[in-house]
Amino acid sequence: MHSSPQAASSAILERDGRFLLIRRKNPPSADLFAFPGGRAEPGETPADTALREFFEETGIVARNPVLFATYDLNGDKDDTRHFFLSVFRIEADADIEAIAADDATDPGWFTVEEIRNLPCPPSVLECAERLAVIGTGR
Repeated sequence: MHSSPQAASSAILERDGRFLLIRRKNPPSADLFAFPGGRAEPGETPADTALREFFEETGIVARNPVLFATYDLNGDKDDTRHFFLSVFRIEADADIEAIAADDATDPGWFTVEEIRNLPCPPSVLECAERLAVIGTGR
């Protein structure tokens, strides 16, 4: 029996071909590197969630969220939660440094090549690879 999915959003900030990832402290995807994000609060739009969670986890105020991808994430046998994840591209001032907060640790800027070697959810690598292809066409 599947409950309706919980809404969640994550946010992709790219700077000079590198992506800002944090390491998640808590499930789902605990100890994996991921784009900052989390569950929606009641009444929030997916874009609102992405910006709020990004700020909560990095201390960076972002803007101009643009929907990039969506994922219907069904938990595995150990984790029965079901999420509908909206992934947004966002913008932020280039000189602001990320500070890990909330349930995030180890913020860092990673290239796609580095992300391939990190423990991360498949959706994160997929988004980064798609964006890297787009990025080379500028």
